[in-house]
Amino acid sequence: MRKSLLLATLFALGAVGLLQSYSVPQGGTPSAGKVGASAVWQMSPSFLSSARATCDTAGGSPSSYADCFINQMRKAGASADAVAFARSLHQTSGGDVGIMTGFNKVGPVDVGWITYPLRANTNYGLLFLNGTPGIVNAEDLKLLDRAGMQQSGQYQDLQGQFPKVGLWPGDRDGTTWPNSQSGPNNGIQFVLSYPLRNGCQACAHAGFALFTWNFDAGGKFLGTTFIGLTPPPLKQ
Repeated sequence: MRKSLLLATLFALGAVGLLQSYSVPQGGTPSAGKVGASAVWQMSPSFLSSARATCDTAGGSPSSYADCFINQMRKAGASADAVAFARSLHQTSGGDVGIMTGFNKVGPVDVGWITYPLRANTNYGLLFLNGTPGIVNAEDLKLLDRAGMQQSGQYQDLQGQFPKVGLWPGDRDGTTWPNSQSGPNNGIQFVLSYPLRNGCQACAHAGFALFTWNFDAGGKFLGTTFIGLTPPPLKQ
């Protein structure tokens, strides 16, 4: 049901066109080198418990714990590129430990699925890679076109039913790649959905908000655009 609602909404919204967009500040810098499939690593079933056991006894700060955990990747057979990517992501993400578990080359911007093994919730995420900036986090809700969403009649009507409705990070499963399409001036766009909840992660589900992530022909991130909502699920 969820997939059929999302596809139906995307089809309908395609005829409407894009609404207002959120633009990002200028000045981002590209990564020094391109990230590719060589940075992908699949954890063994025993890796997480083994790495935790080793690093739990090491003590120290959260940063040193993360460093220990990433070192265990290398000892468990991860490639040098996989370890280097985990270190780079840790440095640029505010301390998250993430392992690339899938890579989809699209060009000029590519897509990486990330597993965050130390998180209590939302253990999967999605990054746009190899553009400018070199890493764009698709679960960074601050980058979403909230103003366009909040000004839409759809959202205002939804607030009547769900007064505390708000956006939450995407429910990524690490297996479904986002849809890509051509953008203006030979650019590229990716369409992603984000769950709407009535006040908390475990609160009533109020449907999904759909946004495009917009990049120019050279891969520069231009911002996001709100394109519509899917309806909340029917009450049982």
